[in-house]
Amino acid sequence: MTPRLSAIGFHATDPPNLARFWAGLLHGELSGDGTVVVLPDGGGLALRFTESQEPKTRQNQAHFDLTSATPEAQRDTVARALELGGRHIDIGQTPEEGHIVLADPDGNEFCVIEAGNSFLADTGVIGAVACDGTQAVGYFWSEALGWPLVWDQDEETAVQSPEGGTKLTWGGPPVNEKTDVNRLYFELTLPPDGNAEAETARLVGLGARRGPDGVLLDPDGNEFTLRKAAE
Repeated sequence: MTPRLSAIGFHATDPPNLARFWAGLLHGELSGDGTVVVLPDGGGLALRFTESQEPKTRQNQAHFDLTSATPEAQRDTVARALELGGRHIDIGQTPEEGHIVLADPDGNEFCVIEAGNSFLADTGVIGAVACDGTQAVGYFWSEALGWPLVWDQDEETAVQSPEGGTKLTWGGPPVNEKTDVNRLYFELTLPPDGNAEAETARLVGLGARRGPDGVLLDPDGNEFTLRKAAE
């Protein structure tokens, strides 16, 4: 059975602190150990924070695009992010662009998108996980998750669950060089009766590779994990 995208994982220097930031920003619910955020409109998608003392050395391969229903809502989201410990950053955006670029307390980039963005109209508060990646990796994730392509043009791709919600997007070439482990990664979960080895073999057949310590790599070399749901 095809696994579901159950969480976006963050390697964090202070997992509970970063989880509190994202729970406060997205009005999510914290787990008992303070390292998982369940999103109010995520359709089962969560954010999982794991400890890593490796310093952040480059712009992330993936970031969140947060949606805004109105201009006031965009301003409120930005203000709340700053109050919780976020900050404005410059990644080359121009004043004419309507989105606001911020970083969380660990330096992870994210955008607060202006109201009226038609591409994100049918999504949740996390409108998209916007990734640096090739067309081939977009095709891989469409097959891996069983999600249809909702954009495939000029080597840019996007997929979305048939139930709606957050889109996964890839910007096409040129792709920034990946020099170390990504800060953000996808976590896939099989149902309790799923066969992890058979599913791993299927993913490898689609173009994934086996990495160290049970981690898998997509065709662009981005880490992701596969786990089984509890009985």
